[in-house]
Amino acid sequence: MSFALWYFVQVKDVFLPWYNAYRFLVQNAKRLEVEGLEPFTPTELATLQNSSNVLDQWINSATQSLVHFVRQEMDAYRLYTVVPYLLKFLDNLTNIYVRFNRKRLKGRNGEIDCRTALSTLYNVLLTSCKVMSPFTPFFTEVLYQNMRKVCPGSEESVHYCSFPPEEGKRDEQIEQSVSRMMTIIDLARNIRERHNKPLKSPLREMIVVHPDADFLNDIAGKLREYVLEELNVRSLVPCNDSLKYASLRAEPEFSVLGKRLGKSMGVVTKEVKSMSQEEILAFEQSGEVTIATHLLKLSDIKVIRDFKRPDGLTEKEIDAAGDGDVLVILDLRLDNSLIEAAVAREVVNRIQKLRKRVALEPTDLVEVYFESLDEKSTLQDILNSQENYIKDAVGSPFLPSTMMPQNSVVLGEESFHGIYDFSFAIYLARPALVFESAAILTLYEGNKQFARGLEIYMLSRDHSNLKLEFQKGNGKMTVDCIENQPSVDVVLGQHVFLAVGDYFSRTKTH
Repeated sequence: MSFALWYFVQVKDVFLPWYNAYRFLVQNAKRLEVEGLEPFTPTELATLQNSSNVLDQWINSATQSLVHFVRQEMDAYRLYTVVPYLLKFLDNLTNIYVRFNRKRLKGRNGEIDCRTALSTLYNVLLTSCKVMSPFTPFFTEVLYQNMRKVCPGSEESVHYCSFPPEEGKRDEQIEQSVSRMMTIIDLARNIRERHNKPLKSPLREMIVVHPDADFLNDIAGKLREYVLEELNVRSLVPCNDSLKYASLRAEPEFSVLGKRLGKSMGVVTKEVKSMSQEEILAFEQSGEVTIATHLLKLSDIKVIRDFKRPDGLTEKEIDAAGDGDVLVILDLRLDNSLIEAAVAREVVNRIQKLRKRVALEPTDLVEVYFESLDEKSTLQDILNSQENYIKDAVGSPFLPSTMMPQNSVVLGEESFHGIYDFSFAIYLARPALVFESAAILTLYEGNKQFARGLEIYMLSRDHSNLKLEFQKGNGKMTVDCIENQPSVDVVLGQHVFLAVGDYFSRTKTH
């Protein structure tokens, strides 16, 4: 491999994902201040170790395993084993912890949970910088110099820091549980790819077949919500009956047994292939079997699960994928509710792409307006039925374009055609004030000139400063600076709304 190509691969596969995790931390830490909350300060590691979130527990344990492994290997001068382990850890950090925790890190589950997730990510990134500093000295120094700003008393350079000690508990069980979850997710993704079913298209049900109760408890218990959300499936059904959805057959591992058995290989092969389903299950449970005087272990025999499709269903309606003793089955049939959810996902996807096109940061607040371009369309009804999902994904209500005020500043707009046979336009605009004119008139005892003067004054103010002033006044601010007008107390939600979305939500409630 040429140096240029090697360098490109390292940047693409190592540094970019690592930097993106760091950038995601910084963006969401800044978001706290944008929303008028206390600036981010990392929670102590001892407190984070008691987090009830399963992925917090997993990444904390994986970090301690990383520290233990690197210490052990470097003490033995086995440096060639360290880098692959570090790269796998960073891959898990970005593709599991950050990816699966996006909602928590963005504050969708509340401020306390958000700060816990951000602090966990901060401590993991800080530890990984210290561990990786001998291998990537300049990159880790850049990250460390910014991260130390919220940690008073820290060393001036990552290269002045001691190698991280093993501070927390390592939980091999939780690490195994997450590994099992990823196996399930990979198998389900393979089924989707075979049938050209993108993750944006929701599916009704998945069945996970495995003989081990602990395995099923992991997937159907504490990790269930992550599996369902990542795969966009509505229901997960565990099944410990290996023969309900599959027929079992056994084949010898020729690469393992060939040299060991020699001339006996033919006899053993014949007997292994003739094993009954009950014999295969007993072998999996005991972990060994004696065939033709040879003791064979689990690594010597490959058990293959052939999917038994339920009667009356075709491959396009239900399909499966397996790996060892686990089988994942997906119900691929669609109904109206699934199609509606798929349409909503497509619309959200177009909104996110439009945000990127107009170079918006995740912390930039905008309002999203929608306009149907079809003469007669059920799209608005579909989007209304998916209102909660869209609001959760976008961070604000989905507003009809007819509600856009004249003073709105449109940052970007785009029209789309042929999305599930619908055509529509999306507008991104800065949050705009909405006035309750009748309530403002009452403030000034019906004086329209004073009321208009207040509206002009409010529109002239910087939106973020106005928001902070209302927050400091617990939803109220005194306006006494308009020349020749009496002082009045303006109440948020009574006289003015800071965004059309706030006004829209209030009117829907009432």
